[in-house]
Amino acid sequence: MPASPEAPLRVLFCIGVNQNFFDLPTGQGKAVWDGFTSMLAQLYGLPGVSVLGTVDDDQHMVGPSGSWPWTCYVLADVVDQPTVAAACNLFRTVQVGDHGLWRYMKIEARIGRPLPDPEPAR
Repeated sequence: MPASPEAPLRVLFCIGVNQNFFDLPTGQGKAVWDGFTSMLAQLYGLPGVSVLGTVDDDQHMVGPSGSWPWTCYVLADVVDQPTVAAACNLFRTVQVGDHGLWRYMKIEARIGRPLPDPEPAR
């Protein structure tokens, strides 16, 4: 079933941790965590973004994740593609010390539409 023109995009933001994070001396990762939580707050606050849920797999995955399986995911309804791009751009604009968050983490967005709700069982 095609989405209506005014339906939001269903977006899965896939987030990975880069090797640069793991190269930090022990105890210096907190600045990256602080940058990440700042990015999340800004993502939640972007007009046209409605976060539906998150998944964080850092307890079962240790080490860099440059592609699937990702370290964490954010599922959201987003008003349009420019807003998806603005969300991804947060990794460039959020600072961690002298660097952008993208030095330590990466993001990719998968854009689609929701599956139809299943018919109730009879």
